[in-house]
Amino acid sequence: MKKILIVDDEDDILEFLKYNLEKEGYKIFTASNGIEAIKSATDNSPDLILMDVMMPEMDGIEACRKLKEISSLNLTLIVFLSAKSEDYTQLIALEVGADDYIVKPVKIRLLIGKIKALFRRGIIPQDIITVKNISIDKSRYTVTVDGKVIDFPKKEFELLRLLAANPKKVLTRQEIYETIWGDDVNVGERTIDVHIRKIREKIGNDIIKTVKGIGYKFDTND
Repeated sequence: MKKILIVDDEDDILEFLKYNLEKEGYKIFTASNGIEAIKSATDNSPDLILMDVMMPEMDGIEACRKLKEISSLNLTLIVFLSAKSEDYTQLIALEVGADDYIVKPVKIRLLIGKIKALFRRGIIPQDIITVKNISIDKSRYTVTVDGKVIDFPKKEFELLRLLAANPKKVLTRQEIYETIWGDDVNVGERTIDVHIRKIREKIGNDIIKTVKGIGYKFDTND
């Protein structure tokens, strides 16, 4: 049974998420601020932490930073649920180690889909992924190809890292969509294809393979 820690200072949100995630078979723990989150995570070793950003005592950003320093939680996924939608906050969240960022109000079916996708793909605990001549640095949000830093917009970076973190695994278009774009209703059907094309132009056409009718995989050996 997967364990999930929910951290939010609003009791109704805690209860809503707890009820729905328990129905999915997850074991749920709750906390109302960052300090409680650190204690609960240390005691219970959750597989995933869903955490608000703005909270009393200690906010989610600081709590995430401290959680990432605890070696026993290296494999714990951290996902922010926040009403703050501006890119700056989301970038800060990713820089301190978050694995995803979902803007409230939360659509429960989408959230459950994202959680399942995250558990399916697992996590690469290191901040830097290096494959042949490509280095992807999550903490600095940079991609280096043949020693040269290449500019990658946020979504392209996240898509490249998602594929590189799961080498040889075929990720379906739905998995990619749920993980990278979430509840962004403005995303068109061809958005993933356009982003893949732009990534290929920057790192080479032979690394990201198209699996017809299914999705994409990151593979340097074919």
